[in-house]
Amino acid sequence: MKNFIILSTIIFGLNYAGFAQTEKVTLTTEAQAKISLEKKSHDFGSIEEGVQATVTFTFKNTGNAPLILNSVKASCGCTTPKWTKEPIAPGAEGQVTAIYNSKGRPGIFTKTITIKHNGVGGTEFLTIRGNVNRAPEPVPPTVVAP
Repeated sequence: MKNFIILSTIIFGLNYAGFAQTEKVTLTTEAQAKISLEKKSHDFGSIEEGVQATVTFTFKNTGNAPLILNSVKASCGCTTPKWTKEPIAPGAEGQVTAIYNSKGRPGIFTKTITIKHNGVGGTEFLTIRGNVNRAPEPVPPTVVAP
């Protein structure tokens, strides 16, 4: 009986030590793209109504695989995005340009551009904001009768 208890204790101890030392470490050598944006938002401040306000966001692929922007969409039709369409090699830079059409849109605005890509995380959000000053009302010409 004494031998059984000692043997059971040894087996239990070895089993416990084996579980305690099985720390899961994951190393990956899989190639993966990673987008690193210089900035994620831009404030135009005050702009005049009718202006096409434009800002360019620059980013770098800090991963070890080509970065592909699958889609770039603005939150409304008043903002037009343009972006680097070809794959961005590791270490290379790309751009997303946002053009805001302020015609007929006086007041404060905040718009979002959503970037879907094949890199880590898969989605990035850019924000543009500002205040559109109302254009002065046109003054009709005065006709003086002779």
